[in-house]
Amino acid sequence: MTAAPSAETFPVWLNIFGILISVVVIAAGLTWVERRLLGFWQDRPGPNRVGPFGLLQVVADMLKLFFKEDFIPRFADIPVFVLAPVIVMATMLLGFSIIPFAPAIGIIDLNIGLLFFFAMSSMAVYSVVLGSYASNNKYALLGGLRAAAQTVSYEVFMGISLMGVVMLAGSFDLRSIVLAQQGGWFVLPQCVGFAIFLVAGIAESHRLPFDLPEAEHELTAGYHTEYSGMKFGMFFVGEYLSILLISSLITTLFLGGWLGPWLPPILWFALKTGLLVGLFILLRAALPRPRYDQLMTFGWKLMLPLALLNLVATGGLLLWRAG
Repeated sequence: MTAAPSAETFPVWLNIFGILISVVVIAAGLTWVERRLLGFWQDRPGPNRVGPFGLLQVVADMLKLFFKEDFIPRFADIPVFVLAPVIVMATMLLGFSIIPFAPAIGIIDLNIGLLFFFAMSSMAVYSVVLGSYASNNKYALLGGLRAAAQTVSYEVFMGISLMGVVMLAGSFDLRSIVLAQQGGWFVLPQCVGFAIFLVAGIAESHRLPFDLPEAEHELTAGYHTEYSGMKFGMFFVGEYLSILLISSLITTLFLGGWLGPWLPPILWFALKTGLLVGLFILLRAALPRPRYDQLMTFGWKLMLPLALLNLVATGGLLLWRAG
């Protein structure tokens, strides 16, 4: 296998601050992109009043959140209440540290990169659970319990679905996995793993149709019912960071990362990730929510057997080829 090019061509500080600032700005901009795309697909204008094409709507929303009253309920557990939204932002941003955006763009190359991603995604559930518990609100608590069960369950299928990619690449290092796709993207031999990971990623990021932890028709707003101001804003941006992280990871693991002809590597990565983000938004416009019991049944009775079958089939095929 070709040796992975290092991400240290640029100064470390430039990679770190450039990537983290960029993903936060892009995540904020996705709020505008989502509303414009939903408007286009649903035959309505979307935000179009503030600035050209409504582009300054993001700035207006940020200013509104900055100046909105930062209310903390008197019955809340204040230290935990304040800490919860910080956790989701921190874990999502740490998740981007192992993504190789291009041959020379990336923060760090870990030989256990995938395991680090799973550690960060597991930590993110603490944000929701602690926020719901600290709010001392029954609707928030129910949303937190749903989020904990949903996240822990779908992480199981997410992890198993990626073992086929790990076996094909022979590494947990994301940069090595990209280079292993020079002969062909893993989305073809691992189409089942790709589908499972995509569905699990939607559930992990609490996006429609799997946004049951914050289902407004029954839980008011779920785990962030009592949050306002910038604390709510951190939960909000954290969700879009999660969409961006899952899309970047799918691009890296299944769609060849930065690999592609003619265009610069970073543009290929951006195009593939952008298409996946558009798919996340389209699903919100197209699919209704299932019931919570249907969500869990779908995971344990369909996703788990499929993930295990894909793992066994991939292992058997590799052993047959080696023999």
